Amino acid sequence: MTTAPLSLHHLIKPATILKDKTPVLFMLHGYGSNEEDLFSFAAELPEELCVISIRAPYPMQPYGNAWYAINFDAEKGKWSDDQEALLSIKKILNFIEEACNTYFLDKNNVTLLGFSQGAILSYATAISYPEKIKNVIALSGYINENLIDTETDIKGLSHLNIYASHGTVDQVIPVSWAQKTPLILSNLQIKHKYEEFPIGHGVSPQNFYSLKEWLKDKI
Repeated sequence: MTTAPLSLHHLIKPATILKDKTPVLFMLHGYGSNEEDLFSFAAELPEELCVISIRAPYPMQPYGNAWYAINFDAEKGKWSDDQEALLSIKKILNFIEEACNTYFLDKNNVTLLGFSQGAILSYATAISYPEKIKNVIALSGYINENLIDTETDIKGLSHLNIYASHGTVDQVIPVSWAQKTPLILSNLQIKHKYEEFPIGHGVSPQNFYSLKEWLKDKI
């Protein structure tokens, strides 16, 4: 399908089972990747979903894109630009609004699927702006509490559903960071499922099957 000239470059797979209001899943790729990375999953997702994979706004050299800068040479370990991340959250929300209006999608049935840096922003977007998001699939990421609006009313989070998974031998984001997720989500009274798989920084076939099964009754 031909994409419209919206604020962020993207790929789109229309729903093949049509409803009165089409639910939509937005894909947020990881650091240094692009919109084609996760889009390979699109054909295997529920047919009633419109799937839109977004390219992050900051180009990298020699290739790839990022949602926010990471300085791997920082004195105290790698450092993330949280202000740039917060700006990307605004860009994501604006794009969701644009895409729903342009492609006639259901604004009340929005799912985010993020990997790594995309998962970090998926968590932050949904928890800080729960009125905009229904479901989150967060793969190989963690909750960066610096990106979350601490004024969020817990009552406003009651409709959220979150699936989180992580590799037990992830060499990029330690599994210990992800293991804090269930407690944080429980404290926020957000419905969730957390799983670990014996893999590194990636998505195994078992992981993908599990998230598909989880998603079926959430859309």
